[in-house]
Amino acid sequence: MRKTIFALALAAQTCAAAENKAILIKAGRLIDVRAGRTLSGQSILIEGDRITQVGASLTAPAGARIIDLGAYTVLPGLIDNHTHILLHGDITAADYDAQLLKESIPYRTIGATVAARTALMNGFTTLRDLETEGAMYADVDVKTAINRGIIPGPRLFVATRAFAPTGTYPLLGYSWELRMPEGVQIVDGADNIRRSVREQVKYGADWIKYYSDRQYFLRDGALHSMVNFTDEEVRAMVGEAHRLGRKVAAHAMGREGIESALRGGVDTIEHGDGLDDEMMDLMIQRGVYWCPTIYVGVYVAQGRAAAGAPVWNTMVEMEAKAFGKAVRKGVKISFGTDAGGFAWTENEAKEFDYMVKYGMTPLQASQSATLVAARLLDQQDNLGAIEPGKFADIVAVSGDPLKDITELERVKVVMKAGEVVKQ
Repeated sequence: MRKTIFALALAAQTCAAAENKAILIKAGRLIDVRAGRTLSGQSILIEGDRITQVGASLTAPAGARIIDLGAYTVLPGLIDNHTHILLHGDITAADYDAQLLKESIPYRTIGATVAARTALMNGFTTLRDLETEGAMYADVDVKTAINRGIIPGPRLFVATRAFAPTGTYPLLGYSWELRMPEGVQIVDGADNIRRSVREQVKYGADWIKYYSDRQYFLRDGALHSMVNFTDEEVRAMVGEAHRLGRKVAAHAMGREGIESALRGGVDTIEHGDGLDDEMMDLMIQRGVYWCPTIYVGVYVAQGRAAAGAPVWNTMVEMEAKAFGKAVRKGVKISFGTDAGGFAWTENEAKEFDYMVKYGMTPLQASQSATLVAARLLDQQDNLGAIEPGKFADIVAVSGDPLKDITELERVKVVMKAGEVVKQ
């Protein structure tokens, strides 16, 4: 019996030693996203889940594993700060309703594990998942399963259920005699909102997300919307979230919705198609980030226009103009795609190409999904660059994304926290 226990203990120690063995990556080219340059002949020393050294003449410690990426360009693991792993495309209301009405939460959670793995294989080692669309706290369960090594997936920061007031969010339009599922947590009044923020934090929310506006329309060449919450309600939500150490993301597309969110003190604006000069200047002044989610707008526009909402086609054009202006002004723009709003069979890295077409340099687009995205998450000490002390989240591509940003749609190697998950 004693020999058996000793053998098991020795085996455990051997496994632990193997897990802690150093790794030396030899990179043909390394993108220094902070300095904005590509370095040749660099090596990256990794011990455990962290980077310990980066340089041109590193010597591998005894017993270290060598990974030769001499034919590749290496850069930090990518961060997508707006996803929905529990949603699988909703061009029309019918697409959305079918998922909530015909798919159980366990079934949708199984699909979410596939979406999470898909994102990781595409090079996204971190996601901020901005609500479950009626699947309660299933995002917390997926996050826990990833953290415990039960399933593969990115590092997750989750927002659980999101908030909207009565009568403003699907499912809508059904008989009043039916009790229909809700895509969000319905909240009304400042006190109810404070309690609901506490509830979401209790069950694992890293972020609070809410819907600032709805019903988008054009007037005098600008995109307008109807505001969902009163100023008192928004201040209560943001104040309680900040008191509990959580930040707030606002879905805000029209001028009124954006202005309401900024008055309330939110931390990020999501989508923001109707951003104008005044709102951009206010965002810069207050340090608010923008997640434009460009590709999803392109993806859904024609289908929604055909279903009776032609304003979506115009919104695509308006966001393109707003994006270029925001880049020139210096708005803090973080990479975010709204993946799940489009099918997970689409590579979320398609967003990069639109960002470059609309006014960013390839370097700026790369930084939006690394340095900038990490700062949005308050994870700049852990993520966003290949530097000593950071998590060993690393991706590799064959070409040079600073010359052709679409290279990021063809990631060949993915490492998360020192573990190679794709090669």
